Amino acid sequence: MSRNSYNRRKMKLKRLFGIRGRLVLLALILVIPLMLERARSLEDARAKQIAATSLEYKALANHTIDAQRLVISSVEAVLKSSSYIYALGTEISQPCMVMRASFRVDLPWILHLSIVDRAGRIQCSTLPGVTGLDLSDRQYLKKALVSRSLVLSDYVLSRVVHRPVLMAAYPLKTSGKEHPGAIIVASINLGWMSSVMRELGGRPGVTALLVDSNGVVLAAPDDLASTVTHPLADKALLPAVVAHENSTGVQSGSFTYRGGNEGKRTVSFARLPGSTARLIVSIDEAAISADINREIRLAYIQLAFVCLLVLLGALLVVEGLIMRPIQILAGIAQKLGRGERDIRAARHELPTEFMPLARAFNTMATQLTTRESELLASNNRLSVIATIDTVSGLANRRGFQSRLDFEWHKADQTDTELALLMIDVDHFKLYNDNYGHLEGDTCLARLGEALAGIAARTTGFAARYGGEEFCVLLPDTDVVRAMEIGEMVRSAVHDLAIPHRASASQNVTLSVGVAVTRPNPTMRIADLIEAADAALYAAKHAGRDCVIEHGRHDPPPPARISMAG
Repeated sequence: MSRNSYNRRKMKLKRLFGIRGRLVLLALILVIPLMLERARSLEDARAKQIAATSLEYKALANHTIDAQRLVISSVEAVLKSSSYIYALGTEISQPCMVMRASFRVDLPWILHLSIVDRAGRIQCSTLPGVTGLDLSDRQYLKKALVSRSLVLSDYVLSRVVHRPVLMAAYPLKTSGKEHPGAIIVASINLGWMSSVMRELGGRPGVTALLVDSNGVVLAAPDDLASTVTHPLADKALLPAVVAHENSTGVQSGSFTYRGGNEGKRTVSFARLPGSTARLIVSIDEAAISADINREIRLAYIQLAFVCLLVLLGALLVVEGLIMRPIQILAGIAQKLGRGERDIRAARHELPTEFMPLARAFNTMATQLTTRESELLASNNRLSVIATIDTVSGLANRRGFQSRLDFEWHKADQTDTELALLMIDVDHFKLYNDNYGHLEGDTCLARLGEALAGIAARTTGFAARYGGEEFCVLLPDTDVVRAMEIGEMVRSAVHDLAIPHRASASQNVTLSVGVAVTRPNPTMRIADLIEAADAALYAAKHAGRDCVIEHGRHDPPPPARISMAG
């Protein structure tokens, strides 16, 4: 090779590897590894995103199970407190009336309470017209009789409310002792169970369902509401969950599943405590990966901003590792301060260094929730006791006023009549003077028992208004029927033949005032009480031992009269 040829080639190499070439080579050396690393990291991100989604929905599933656990806990608390209340009613001879009067209307997930005897027939219920209904073939009753503890049923079409429900059964106890064979049951609104699953819905590729042991869907988010009360579409999913439970020995967990012609899915499940129902969350990895693929395409565009991202990286690290965890914990503290006791610090949202503080927050929230639940249960028991008159066995004035408020608003909404019987024991002061206050209390107890029986037969509500004065509230009752029931009350006490030597009839008698109205927004509840008082006033001045309707033979008193006998 000649020297001139060598020099020409050398010049070509210098031009090829000049400044421009070197910069291009340097750029390629920098960009190509970055692109390869970015592609690899995004593929890793794809797998991590699927895992993160699984963890996210597993946490949401656990949160949902906790919410449903609270619902079941509240049902168990109501069953236990109602068992106690029924026991209290047994001691004063009016258990069913006491249970109905104390039924909590502020728990919308409880549709009704019923007492079922050993033969499987309803003896008492908060719903009218179901007494005597045969439930003896229900498996949950049989399980409750055997286990002597709280039992939750599978999907049931209720014979009482004629709708799909989940039933809870608990052995009835009286004064700490079990009633042989008696069960108190409550029907749980499946719609309410679905409402606590709303956070699990609305995301493509993710299904979340609460199913019973037979694979029937009990509850679902709004976007899957049509599946409720129907069997699972994938028949092999529940057996796969059961098999995983049996192999691991735990009632919650995650595993990979491929059923039928479907793609690979990640399944998380958790057992609803106290039942055979399971919350199953199924994630379609193909649907989740579709979003990740779009993110991969966008990531190549983002490579142009690598330098800028490097500069911003430090700020993002500080924000992600320090500021964001602090903001999360501060938000949790604020929510706890506002009374949101179910808030918890999620482990996947916080760095490891913050976990001791997060556990402390979670422990504090759990203790606050427990103490609040105990306080609520105690307050409920005290509220029930505070509404019962221990002498007559009826509701006291406070309990009567609460029921009157409820029936008044109900009659106003349904445009029906509401009747009130105001009842006074004739010459009761003389009765106490002649027989003593102990006999007086016995007399009031017998009168209360008679009034309670009439109220139960007429779908009414009897109460001791004060002293020797009683009242009976009659929803959806016209004046003719109210007068009949008033005469029924007067005759029932007359038939008791309680001796009263200071009375003209020589027996204890009653004077009854009857008032009937159709509530509307322009009227006051006090108007009905004053009208019944006026009718009672007229009955006493008409010779006592009679029933007078308001507006007939009754010069109205100037103010509420004192029923002193």
